[in-house]
Amino acid sequence: MSIRRVLVVGLGNPGEAYRNTYHSAGNIVLEALQKRISATQPSFSSSRHGKKSTLASIGPKYSFLQSPSIMNVTGPWFAKAYKEHLVDNGLSPAELGVVLVHDDLEEELGVVKIRDWARSHRGHNGIKSVNASLKPDPEGKWARVSIGIGRPAEREKASVSDYVLSKIPRHARGIIEEKGGAGLLGALMDLEKKWEAS
Repeated sequence: MSIRRVLVVGLGNPGEAYRNTYHSAGNIVLEALQKRISATQPSFSSSRHGKKSTLASIGPKYSFLQSPSIMNVTGPWFAKAYKEHLVDNGLSPAELGVVLVHDDLEEELGVVKIRDWARSHRGHNGIKSVNASLKPDPEGKWARVSIGIGRPAEREKASVSDYVLSKIPRHARGIIEEKGGAGLLGALMDLEKKWEAS
């Protein structure tokens, strides 16, 4: 059965104070991609998904959602939004591709990588929460796409936490948007080819 829609969910922390932080790179790149394909993908606007007000861009093929939940407890919302998406669009799990877009401390700034859904969360609390709340349907197509944000020189937990919640300087945000937007588009195209062939 072929994929009819692709649900792409960006991880980040809600609220203006956190929109421009490294931990919200998933949402930043999702916005950058929407601008790249704006001829077919509408601007983000607030609508209800997973029983919460969510910034969403619903196009003919892609549904882009920015998680409205605090990163560490994203899972319950994600599970509701996924199940709701199947019902609202009359899809079976085999007809919906699911892509989770998140920041990655282990990659250089703006580097985009496709990750197997079951691959280690490497300490990422948003991924841990999603995995604890929803087991992928074996009929479905699931993947993660990581966005490199670099890493602070200090590796203690407090330093890492301060870094991911720090404001992104303008030049770094430009790199994330440019490389990340193009990289995410390429990743989606690669995933769709792979899913169609399997």
